[in-house]
Amino acid sequence: MAQHFSLAACDVVGFDLDHTLCRYNLPESARLIYNSFAQFLVKEKGYDKELLTLTPEDWDFCCKGLALDLEDGTFIKLAADGTVLRASHGTRMMTLEALAEAYGQKNWRHCVTDKHCAASNVDIPCCSGKCYFYDNYFDLPGALLCAKVVDSLTKNRGQKTFDFWKDVVAGIQHNFKMSAFKENCGFFFPEIKRNLGKYVHRCPDSVRRWLQQLKAAGKITMLITSSHSDYCKLLGTYILGKDFADLFDIVITNALKPGFFSHFPSQRPFHTLENDEEQKELPSLDKPGWYSQGNAAHLYELLKKMTDKPKPKVVYFGDSMHSDIFPAHHYSNWETVLILEELQGQEMEKAEDAEPLEKRGKYEEPKVKPLNSLSNKWGSYFTDSVSRRGHAEDSLVYTWSSRRISAYSTIAIPSIEAITELPLDYKFTRFSTNNSKTAGYYPLVHYALGSQDTGSKIIFTEQ
Repeated sequence: MAQHFSLAACDVVGFDLDHTLCRYNLPESARLIYNSFAQFLVKEKGYDKELLTLTPEDWDFCCKGLALDLEDGTFIKLAADGTVLRASHGTRMMTLEALAEAYGQKNWRHCVTDKHCAASNVDIPCCSGKCYFYDNYFDLPGALLCAKVVDSLTKNRGQKTFDFWKDVVAGIQHNFKMSAFKENCGFFFPEIKRNLGKYVHRCPDSVRRWLQQLKAAGKITMLITSSHSDYCKLLGTYILGKDFADLFDIVITNALKPGFFSHFPSQRPFHTLENDEEQKELPSLDKPGWYSQGNAAHLYELLKKMTDKPKPKVVYFGDSMHSDIFPAHHYSNWETVLILEELQGQEMEKAEDAEPLEKRGKYEEPKVKPLNSLSNKWGSYFTDSVSRRGHAEDSLVYTWSSRRISAYSTIAIPSIEAITELPLDYKFTRFSTNNSKTAGYYPLVHYALGSQDTGSKIIFTEQ
């Protein structure tokens, strides 16, 4: 494989919407998502009202890359080799001694190998629906909520095994079902409609100009989102303008990723839309336009016709390893660009720490920790330090998440605006087995290995 990647070499450029083109005000959107689910659990399912109470410190629990064991309420941070780096029961972190006793150097029981991943068509820790992996900012507030649910059930009912997940799924259906936006039901969409600017950032002008530049260069542009048509229109109009749809040759909403990439065409046909309602099924995709659901196989046949090439080269930008990056890479063999706000979050955190105390305001209210910043409880999203028996010094190891990034992403960037001023023929160094595991991060390569200062000497070891 070539060492470099360039947008100029791509025929088609596709984008996810939420947390990719559309950037959210994470502290505000996280609170809204958390409250949407907590209100449902308390009001509709009878959970304890203490779930509705949060402190700014509570948000430090949130860290992408955690897995929840749905049977015993334990949260797990995994090393690249599948061993457990850190764990908590609910929000209560396990001590090093408890961690060693419970897990030792063995693979976590729900962790699957790469071989099994390919066989089972997944690439996350999984075992018959007995765990859940948190890999995007829509999911992440749910990790804090589930941890607090475990705390509550343990304290108030003495539970050691749990079955609350069905109620969480019911909360997802209540807040995000296809008709929720139109019916103004649930807790999420009504608030988004009232205060859109509180939760969503407009795209910088550079992003709009860059999208126009892609089209002017002859690239086919696509928007593929699992959001429904009505919500997509609301967001697109706000972040890019009323004519946002003109920036894309193809718009696909309610794509139901990752199934969009993995399902056979007969399982997931495209639908036409009328007034944001799905209409007839399409046996194939014959022309560009706005569609709902669908599958990557029929889309690629259309792209062949539009480019007049037997194998058009496609790149897809997305924020979720599970829904965007892994399936686009594994099933469709597309190039993939991972939007990874953690790269930007660590830079911003360092800048804030450098600000003199006297300039921060004597009576400044405590700020909610941004979800994309370093967690004191969990450490770095990318790496962690572990003590090895017989070694006086700790070793720095890659996490399960960072291994997946280098395995399935072409490159990883903090945001789309980070590359909009670059020429389209700019040569990015791609992730590959021939390069270092950090080569594909742009532009903040050195932050990819950031970890907490534990006060101990760190030796880096590959796994």
